[in-house]
Amino acid sequence: MAYEVNINKMIELLSDTLSLSPDDLSADTQLIGNLPEFDSMAIVSILMQIEENFGIEIPDDELSGEVFETVQSLTEFVEIQQAATAI
Repeated sequence: MAYEVNINKMIELLSDTLSLSPDDLSADTQLIGNLPEFDSMAIVSILMQIEENFGIEIPDDELSGEVFETVQSLTEFVEIQQAATAI
């Protein structure tokens, strides 16, 4: 159940940050190379929003292109970071 909440929260966060309709995004939506709005500046804004909204700090060395492959991969990354923070 938490997964669905986080996917929906991630879609909302991405749609707000990228000025897209939430209807344009799903768990399977490709991010890098698919959305023109998803550029390096957008990534910085998204990471800041993730840290604020999900209450985590994201170490630079944890980031890779795979994290930003899809909405689902980004959400799973955040969930892993949340679990690591909870320990």
